[in-house]
Amino acid sequence: MSAFASLTNRIFFAMAFIAVVAIAVAVYIVNRAVTKQAEGDLARGLEEAASNVQVYRNALLDTFQREARLIADLPKLKAALDSNSDPNTVQGVAQEYKNLLPGSDVLFAISDRQGRMLVTIGAAGVPEQALAAAMRSSGVHGSTTAFPQEGRGVLLVTSVPVPDPSQPDPMGTLSVGASWGQAQATLFKSMSDSEIAFGMNGAILASTLPPATWTALAPLLSTPGSHSLTLNGDEYLAITRPLVEGAAAVQPMSIVLRSRSERLRFLRGLHTQFAVTAVVAVFVAVLLSYAIARTVTRPLGAITTTMREMTASGDLTTRIPIPAEARWQDEDARLLATTFNALTGSIERFQREATQRERLSSLGRLSTVIAHEIRNPLMIIKTALRALRREDATHPQIQAAARDIDEEAGRLNRIVSEVLDFARPIKFDLGPASLNALAEDAVRAAKAGDGHAVIRLDLDPAIPPLTTDGERLRQALVNILGNALQATAAGPTAADPAPIRLKTARLDPRHVAITVADRGVGIAPEDLPRVFDPYFTTRRTGTGIGLAISRNIIEGLGGRITVASERDRGTEVRIELPVDAPTA
Repeated sequence: MSAFASLTNRIFFAMAFIAVVAIAVAVYIVNRAVTKQAEGDLARGLEEAASNVQVYRNALLDTFQREARLIADLPKLKAALDSNSDPNTVQGVAQEYKNLLPGSDVLFAISDRQGRMLVTIGAAGVPEQALAAAMRSSGVHGSTTAFPQEGRGVLLVTSVPVPDPSQPDPMGTLSVGASWGQAQATLFKSMSDSEIAFGMNGAILASTLPPATWTALAPLLSTPGSHSLTLNGDEYLAITRPLVEGAAAVQPMSIVLRSRSERLRFLRGLHTQFAVTAVVAVFVAVLLSYAIARTVTRPLGAITTTMREMTASGDLTTRIPIPAEARWQDEDARLLATTFNALTGSIERFQREATQRERLSSLGRLSTVIAHEIRNPLMIIKTALRALRREDATHPQIQAAARDIDEEAGRLNRIVSEVLDFARPIKFDLGPASLNALAEDAVRAAKAGDGHAVIRLDLDPAIPPLTTDGERLRQALVNILGNALQATAAGPTAADPAPIRLKTARLDPRHVAITVADRGVGIAPEDLPRVFDPYFTTRRTGTGIGLAISRNIIEGLGGRITVASERDRGTEVRIELPVDAPTA
């Protein structure tokens, strides 16, 4: 059977699918937006850090150049250079002015007209030839350049000429610079929360990253711009930019890096939370989908169950219970159940009216039968009276005539009583009764007319007490058992020690069954449809109204009676009754 054959499953699967897809799309969109935002923040932060390095470099060089020009114009420095450029004289003046500059690692160097180095303060480890070349390149106009400082990193230097008032050529060159090595990289990291590396000539000279990663960083020096690389299993974003503006043959470079893996690591926890939230949301959505589906299909299930019970029991008046207050009950299903109950009410009224019409119609058909049944006893009575009028009537003749009159008068009274019982509506006196006790009592009453009769009882002890008219039900059972006794007395199994069986059983919580089976002569197929017709009988002494009255009683108690029979094999009468008879 397909899982989609049930309306409940179809509604449930449809709503669950919509909920799952909606939650999945929402989680995907949120994850994508959060990841994109994080990536954007990372890129913007990296760009800002790289720009800060450039800004700091420009500000530092501007400061050095401004300070250098001020110092170069001081008379004291000019006087020191004019005294035949004595290094000792210049050394003292240079040290005095160098102490005025911020920072202990500031480079302070002075050369004479010929480019000969006179003083170099704070330049330990710097190749003197490279420093002299940088100072010569400043010329008359002054310039900014850079070169590597062995073992320390990159040294940025600004050089200005020392003007000579008496000559067009400068008296010398003053250079001020700062080392951008490991200390500066550490400072930048604390300021920008980024990894920094300085390099030149294809080699990393200083970096806040471990030296083991410098080999992987070196190729970035030759290609300024944005990069993505992996270091020690972590993914990094990097920006490479020159430290010095201009078209120098050898450019010192700065590399600013941020760990993409570390910056986006918080997304893992966020994704986990999203996943857990999605699972919980899907679980709740599935439960709600099933609950909503049940609110629609539960009333339909109740209707289907009721219709199945109607099919099994034949009781077309069964109603669907409708709760007085149902917060989650579907209004359409409630309307359907109410309409169904109205339909069964109409059927019940129609059955009552049909029963009444059938009874009236039966009375019309019975008129001829009654006339015939009454005429026969009257003719016998008339003949007996004629015999009594004879003067020569003997005493035995008179006694026989009186006996015939008495018997036929009793027969007429019995006919009239049965007709009245059948014609008028039966008034039931409902109350609690034990079905098994009624069955035993009916068997005793039926056997009273035949002391040799044997009726086997098969009673179900699980049958609950019934709300019914016990006396009327007993009367119907006695009529049915009487027919069974007469059928077995004339049947082929008359010598059977137990030819009749009465069985009770519980069909379901609301219905019970009574079965009376005999192994008598049976009923001919052409007579079987007429067994409940009033005054239909195949026995010479029968009245033919017992089963008709029994059917009226059973149907009046809310049950139904059916007869199955085979010629010379026996008859079975089955009665199905509700545990609680309708109050009508």
